[in-house]
Amino acid sequence: MLKVGVIGVGTISEFHIKPYLENGEADLVALCDCNQKRLNEKGELYGVTQLYRDYQQLLQNDEIDAVSVCTWNNTHAEIAIAALEAGKHVLVEKPLSMTIEEALEIEAAAKKSGKVLQVGFVRRHGDNARLLKTFIDNGELGEIYYAKASCLRRLGNPGGWFSDISKSGGGPLIDLGVHMIDICWYMMGKPRPVSVSGNTYSRLGNRSHIENLSFYQAADYDPKLNDVEDLTNALIRFENDASLFVDVSFTLQAKKDEVNVKLYGDKGGAEIEPELALVTEKHNTILNVTPQLDTLKFDVHKAFANEINHFVECSKGYKETIAPAIDGVQVMKMLNAVYESAKNNKEVYL
Repeated sequence: MLKVGVIGVGTISEFHIKPYLENGEADLVALCDCNQKRLNEKGELYGVTQLYRDYQQLLQNDEIDAVSVCTWNNTHAEIAIAALEAGKHVLVEKPLSMTIEEALEIEAAAKKSGKVLQVGFVRRHGDNARLLKTFIDNGELGEIYYAKASCLRRLGNPGGWFSDISKSGGGPLIDLGVHMIDICWYMMGKPRPVSVSGNTYSRLGNRSHIENLSFYQAADYDPKLNDVEDLTNALIRFENDASLFVDVSFTLQAKKDEVNVKLYGDKGGAEIEPELALVTEKHNTILNVTPQLDTLKFDVHKAFANEINHFVECSKGYKETIAPAIDGVQVMKMLNAVYESAKNNKEVYL
């Protein structure tokens, strides 16, 4: 059995904890959180008795083989590197870090340790994405030269650490855009990014005054704290002349929330979200193709289960991770370039 600890037991941790408990080759033995009340509650809820306030103490436990890092973005690098140095396999939530320098340090630590470092790019593990990747790898779309992705929320910043740039590193770009950029880049074959042009806007705030609409509020919600952007858009160019356009928001005067991920190749096209669909040509006819799956939509619970199961398999040496540290580094380069471009009002070359 792979002995596992989860560091950080806030909301996202539940998507790690439950799949570990359901995995027949993993044993969840420890939890860690700086909030004692929350730690005790989660320990009792999931039947975990080894509870730590200090992640360093958890890492000193030789019984533990692997950890999930589910903490604020500003602690990802510190904890991931410490865990690797302690001889643990590591699944770190996205984004890999807050800076490129930190990302490179994590990559170096992973190489030195020989342990698995998997980045939490959960959309790669959705059943819809996994099926589409098979079609792409077999040449059904040909060369993908353009991708377009949107994740637009209209209601407002979730608050808590999400709205505190010192803990999050940014707003919707680093929280939502990381998913949109990564899934497109992954499906496009991970071409090297060469230039980025981006814009960020902070016009609407967290909209805590809005009535009659409920939306997710993070722990420690404070309507007065909001120093991250509302909206980001960006155009990313790659060395193979392919391009990606992305826009993401926490807050926008939009009619409704919207999630779209579209890919365009020279032999066919595809949509991953809101539902998986393919476009192709046969006998001089354009065809819209609907695969037969239990669900064509991204199922967050199933995707996290797939991700955790994949991490367990990789940690036990059965497979190599599909989301290694080097991918986290490249995505972090793109995220940071968007923020740099927006700040300086000019295109950034990588």
